Amino acid sequence: MRGPMFKQVDRLVAMAVLTSVGMAWVTIVGLDAFRIFISELNDVGQGQYTLAKAGAYVLLTLPRRFYEMFGYAALIGGLLGLGALANSGELTALRAAGLSKLRICASVALGLGLLTLAVAVLGETLGPYGEREAQALQLAAKSKDVALARGGALWARDGETVISARSGRAHSGKGEVDLDGVRVFEFDPDGRLKSLSIADSAVHTQGDWSLRKVRRTEFGAESATSTEQPALSWKSGLDPRLLALSIVQPQYMTLRDLSRNIFYLDRNHQEASTFRSAWWTRVFYPLNVLILAFCAVPFAFGALRSGGLSKRLFLGIVLALGFYFLQRAIVSIGAVYGFHPAVANLIPPLILIAAASLYFRRHA
Repeated sequence: MRGPMFKQVDRLVAMAVLTSVGMAWVTIVGLDAFRIFISELNDVGQGQYTLAKAGAYVLLTLPRRFYEMFGYAALIGGLLGLGALANSGELTALRAAGLSKLRICASVALGLGLLTLAVAVLGETLGPYGEREAQALQLAAKSKDVALARGGALWARDGETVISARSGRAHSGKGEVDLDGVRVFEFDPDGRLKSLSIADSAVHTQGDWSLRKVRRTEFGAESATSTEQPALSWKSGLDPRLLALSIVQPQYMTLRDLSRNIFYLDRNHQEASTFRSAWWTRVFYPLNVLILAFCAVPFAFGALRSGGLSKRLFLGIVLALGFYFLQRAIVSIGAVYGFHPAVANLIPPLILIAAASLYFRRHA
């Protein structure tokens, strides 16, 4: 009878937890989206940015927000779900039947496993796609000089010059970018093409733009001449801070896009730590969610029967925020001291596992 009983236990715990996770998830994302919508109202009226476009922008970012907030919803929902079982006496019955806290937590993790995989897929598909479309909509409405084409290509205008770039990378905190696959079209006042410069990349450093590996073609009345140069200074008033707004940040990219950027930067001997850290964070995302749900819930067992809804919510929020700041701090420290991003991302869940193991050993 142990096999059927275990299946019933898993079903009972999973349904209670997943129901609470769903409610917590929708509530957290809804509050976050409402906060962003209120902040976007300050920009309504800028260019062609209307109230409807602000609403569309927020809606397009919802898949990414659901992905980001799932870990916290899983923790808080797990606590609320087990709390509901404790209030109804079902948790006490399970403990009296011989199930350990570890076994009950395993049922929680089992129920969240498939949902976590689905959320990971969301983070690799609809999340980045919605983020790109949201930024394209916002930028097109706010600025007449920069636009994003479908597929993520960037187009900008600087006087009589039109610039196209296949992709780019924003330097966090600097408001600067590197552009890949650059084409610079220069026109005369009558709209005739004077020259076309095709470069592997464009780099903005110390206030100046520089094109690298350039093939430049100048068009005359009856002929065209082409030259190739390893580097070419590019006099442009193009604001890199504005371009940075049009580029999807590393934490919102897919694993494929992150890998492509890392390969490009490594090949050109440039710093890729930001993208490498974002890559490993995405890889460890499902593991972090499951470990957080698996290891954090047991610490609340003592408070589940005696505490009400507000106490469980407070406990869940404290644990979620504690893990968030611990992870951010350790990843940042790892970047400063040159730790491999995989090691830096592994340390927070390992600390949580060690603390949970100690708890189980003392209170099992």
